[in-house]
Amino acid sequence: MIWLIGLLFALFLLRIPIAYGIGITSLVGLLISGTDLIVVAQKTFSGVDSFSLIAIPLFVLAGELMTVGGISKRLVSFASLLVGHLPAGLAMVAVLACTFFSAISGSAIADAAAIGGILIPAMVAQGYDRRFSASLVASASTIGPVIPPSIPLILYGVMASVSIGDLFLAGIIPGLLMALALMFYVYFYGKKNNIRGREKMASAKELLVGLKDAFLALLLPVIIIGGFRTGIFTATESGVIAVVYAFVIGAFVYRELKWKDIKNVLLETVISSATILFVIGNATLFTWLLAFHDIPAQLGSMVSSLSNEPWVLLLLINIVLLIAGTFIDTISALTIFTPLFLPLVTAVGVDPVHFGIILAVNLTIGMITPPLGVCLFVTSSIAKVNLAQMIRPLAPMIGVLLIVLGLVTYWDDVSLLLPNLVAGK
Repeated sequence: MIWLIGLLFALFLLRIPIAYGIGITSLVGLLISGTDLIVVAQKTFSGVDSFSLIAIPLFVLAGELMTVGGISKRLVSFASLLVGHLPAGLAMVAVLACTFFSAISGSAIADAAAIGGILIPAMVAQGYDRRFSASLVASASTIGPVIPPSIPLILYGVMASVSIGDLFLAGIIPGLLMALALMFYVYFYGKKNNIRGREKMASAKELLVGLKDAFLALLLPVIIIGGFRTGIFTATESGVIAVVYAFVIGAFVYRELKWKDIKNVLLETVISSATILFVIGNATLFTWLLAFHDIPAQLGSMVSSLSNEPWVLLLLINIVLLIAGTFIDTISALTIFTPLFLPLVTAVGVDPVHFGIILAVNLTIGMITPPLGVCLFVTSSIAKVNLAQMIRPLAPMIGVLLIVLGLVTYWDDVSLLLPNLVAGK
């Protein structure tokens, strides 16, 4: 039955929507094996019947409220005060603003839309190439699913039975490394092309004023991470805190979130959440079918025949994920590959938390690789450029992120340092 994986990818190549492709493959497998089709209802329902998954629509809602409530504008302004004077200053601001917003939204698409909508037109007005601007914001938005709160890490934690709190802590350093790597690239790009930032560095007074304006936005990730690490609330309940906080700040402090905006915010949240949960439900059925026919063990035997070395196994997995990421979205890839690869890596001693971060970094790079780089579609539409035109400026940015992926993969302290420190190890 290992041919089911081949059928699944064949359907993807035929441009069948991901969720339907997973469902069709599962149904074919069940029919051929003569399994009672009541399993379809049982497994798809059980896949989404999880308290921890409540965090997904909550963080989606929080991200929507923050975008409409004016938080993204204040983060951009503060980022401009910090790095706007450096070479290619506005491009630096784009990376830093995406990093700040990542610690609030947990979604690459939300980052690309919120920050891109503000900064891509501003970069173009300052003379930046449209293709470069769109590529940079798309690349920086990949930090969103790595730095907590992260929707993919929540999903992985549920599937792998790993502490979501540990995963959130583990994502902080890799996410910051991604931001630093992109900023180093932008710095040298600005030097090479003689792109200057603002005339002078912001004064201490300007920085304090900017920090005061953005303080409440920057405080949210501290509240979320601090709250569940101290036991005040769980990682799932932190989603409720994020929603309430975003609503109060946007509506009553910044006063930019209006009652007329709530309908569209809720509608966008429902559509995004339903899409994610529909994929998860079908993927749960597919995962059960794989386990029922012992396919992970068969796949493990095939991989083990190539090598038992952990570094070789991780290299092979990264290659598979990078290829898959070109045409499978992050949520779908997580639900497909977690049950396939997690038993293999844990068998050779790879920590499940470490592997979760490898998956997150790898698959978010897929969000900027054609043809299914969803963040590219968002920023290209804002910049009004063709996707094919973005490939040349995008290539070095992907290269920089691949270097970070290598560090995260083969230096486990990058991921495990903070969880171990908090646990007292």
